[in-house]
Parts: sequence; structure tokens; C-alpha cells
Amino acid sequence: MSAVPLILTEAELAALGTRIAAILRPGDVIGLSGDLGAGKTTLARAILAALGLAGEAPSPTFAIVQPYERPDVRLPVAHVDLYRIDDPVDIRELGLEDYATDGALLIEWPERLAPGTWAEMVWLHLDGSGVTRSLTATVPPAWEGRWPPR
Repeated sequence: MSAVPLILTEAELAALGTRIAAILRPGDVIGLSGDLGAGKTTLARAILAALGLAGEAPSPTFAIVQPYERPDVRLPVAHVDLYRIDDPVDIRELGLEDYATDGALLIEWPERLAPGTWAEMVWLHLDGSGVTRSLTATVPPAWEGRWPPR
């Protein structure tokens, strides 16, 4: 199901991250798509902060997978950036399924995944940069009753 795009300021994007963190549970996968500078990492950092991470989370652009474990966060999370991955076959080597077993995944550039990977992933597409951004959510049935986060 696709929603009408929301227009969000950076503060509203951060507030959305806090609301998402409140409903996040083991096995959840959130895909964050959009052009460079659209706010993917900003939203991921807001989610991580709301999960209890002190300080700013580094971008996983070069590490590809940046894991966060208890007690630093209330729920284990892997923040993943697939920007530098060219072949979906290479993604299998990252072991993302292991992270999703006991925790959640925040995946930037989810379009690099093989088609059909994580059918229950919430797909958040961000457009724009600067003062406001447009966010469109594609939400699978498994999230019914939890989306939109309040």
C-alpha cells in the first residue's frame, strides 16, 4: 500500500524517527531510499537515538554494516548502506538475515537488494533536500496496526 507523500521538515523527520523507534521490534526491516542528501541517514540516526544510542551514529557508507547492540540500544539494530554494492549476490555475504533474527535492520539503498528480499519491509522513500523533504511509505500487511507510527 502506498501513501500520499508527507512533506517533512528536518525536525519532523527526526520526530518520525522517534515514533518509528517506539514501534520497532525484532525482525523488522525498514528500507530507506532516495537520492544522496534526501535524509536517509538523518532518519536512521533519529531512530538509533530514540533507541538509546548516545552520540551521533556514523554513516555506514564505508563499513556497509554498522551494528548496534544492547546496552547501547534497547533493540539490536544493524544500519546498512548498500550504495557501494553492485551485485545483489554480494549482499548475501553480509549476513543480514542474522541481524534480523534478534534485531531490526535499517537499510539505505534497498533497491540494491534482490527482488523479493524481505517482502515485509517497510519502504520509506525520501525526496528533496534542504528545509523540507517528501516521504512516501510503502507498508506491507505485516505492519498493519503499527503504521503510521503515532
